[in-house]
Amino acid sequence: MEKLYDLLLKDIRFEEGLNACMNCGVCTAICPAAEFYNYDPRKIVDTVQTKNDDDIRDLLKSETIWYCGECMSCKTRCPRGNAPGLIIMALRSLSQDLGFFVESEKGRQQLVLKRTVGQWILDHGYCLYLEGVGTALHPEQGPVWDWIQENWEAVFKKMGANYKGDGPGILRKIPEEAMDEIREIFKVTGGMKRYENIEEFSKKKAEELNMILDEGIDNEYFRHIYKTNNGCHTR
Repeated sequence: MEKLYDLLLKDIRFEEGLNACMNCGVCTAICPAAEFYNYDPRKIVDTVQTKNDDDIRDLLKSETIWYCGECMSCKTRCPRGNAPGLIIMALRSLSQDLGFFVESEKGRQQLVLKRTVGQWILDHGYCLYLEGVGTALHPEQGPVWDWIQENWEAVFKKMGANYKGDGPGILRKIPEEAMDEIREIFKVTGGMKRYENIEEFSKKKAEELNMILDEGIDNEYFRHIYKTNNGCHTR
């Protein structure tokens, strides 16, 4: 396999994000995630600059690369014009492609995102599909949300939305030709292949943990990665 640094170089985000880090720490000082998580973008950029395969592999398997909120505050302050947020995006993509994401608690949660937000986009054209946000996964929504789930049409009609209707309007039904175009974009850009990778490596990890991973979100492995928190992520 090619050196990990060389694989990162193939990602335009990495090429644009890394010029020359002088280890000043301004990115960490401005980073909202660094205030709460055990996360230091300065250390990540410094590690990547070494081009050391072992160290980069450790990053790809770590919790660290999943803490970034991609707000790009780092880009606005770096005196060398680096963008640690873009470097993080490239690291995340490579971690997914090589299957290293399943070695961390936060990384394993990529399957949750793929089977909720990701699948909603492909099935409905919306990254937030309201019927999917039930209190089984989001108990903080409370009993009022259960009532809304049972009365979508009446609630949104009162609000003036075009709920699942044809033509324009909020929450309208996305035409099938537009859905076909969305799916084609995912296919051409490699999104579908990445989804397949996430499924494939997650299945192997579930087998390793002796857990059941079936279709959808109602299975042992999905519930495990969705709810597990080792308590070591924040400061």
